[in-house]
Amino acid sequence: MRNHRVLRAPGGLSLRLDVRAVTVVVLLLLAALAASVVLIGTGDFPIPAGDVVRTLLGDGNAGQEFIVNELRLPRVLVGLLVGASLGLGGALFQAVTRNPLGSPDVLGLGQGATAGALVMIVLFSGSAAQVTLGALVGGLATGLAIYLLAWKRGVHGYRLVLVGIGVSAIVTAVNGYLLTVSDIVDAARALVWMTGSLNGRDWDQVWPLLALCAVLVPLVLANGRGLRMMEMGDDVSNALGVRVERVRALLMVAAVLLVATATAAAGPVGFVSLTAPQLARRLTRSPGPNLLPSLCMGAALLVTADWASQRAFGADQLPVGVVTGVLGGVYLLWLLVAERRAGRI
Repeated sequence: MRNHRVLRAPGGLSLRLDVRAVTVVVLLLLAALAASVVLIGTGDFPIPAGDVVRTLLGDGNAGQEFIVNELRLPRVLVGLLVGASLGLGGALFQAVTRNPLGSPDVLGLGQGATAGALVMIVLFSGSAAQVTLGALVGGLATGLAIYLLAWKRGVHGYRLVLVGIGVSAIVTAVNGYLLTVSDIVDAARALVWMTGSLNGRDWDQVWPLLALCAVLVPLVLANGRGLRMMEMGDDVSNALGVRVERVRALLMVAAVLLVATATAAAGPVGFVSLTAPQLARRLTRSPGPNLLPSLCMGAALLVTADWASQRAFGADQLPVGVVTGVLGGVYLLWLLVAERRAGRI
């Protein structure tokens, strides 16, 4: 039997807590914060973790404050917010599709955002802000196209996955064509963006991500109960008072916004949205969507991968998207083998 606690408040309100899930969330938050402190101290000018903490609290010297607050802190905050957005977006997609492979990586949202960025780079030689806007528009347009093509008196999970795979293949072909017709300078710039990287990120990327998360995360968590009930099937959920299509559409829009904005800020960082929800589920051992654990797992995964890329290959030599792509690819192969052995595919 799972260990749960019920908290009661005045007025008859009560809250049921899963102690193991709460413990996992706390440990993941501590891991993300610890990795962030270590990452801030990593670079050409290393700073001990204690000095990083003192500097963040306003007790560092002028040189440390410039390096920490102006150069490294924005990059780490972008990493935390992008990882959290991808983890939460992946959990939403997997819960709505009821499929562990139903992540934005498989459904083609990353490829759609890449197409938008490539259009701005190749056809318009756009600035960094224009490339970011193009990636955001491309991701949103791809998500809308997948949803509309999968609609038939509602959206079925497997139909959404199949349509997403088809759209992903089409958009990938378009991306290949855009690269072939671009000149060498634009192609090199596009390839750098397509790897997914936190290099050069500053406060201009932090504030939009922070504002979006401040709005969407509470909205998503508030609908978590309805999402969990939807796992029992649409008919049962409707009978229990859940407005299934409304909740599904709302959460899909939130997931697309989270993933598209994260991709616009850091490029298509691969496989975080696929692996974070599954790892969180295995740690909590909970059958539900595990929204908050997935969010925390995504943040911890991305900053840890960025730290590993710098420690293994030197600062700014290996984009974080390469590390997550390699680790995520290995995890995807393991997941496919496990699903096959279980007879689900």
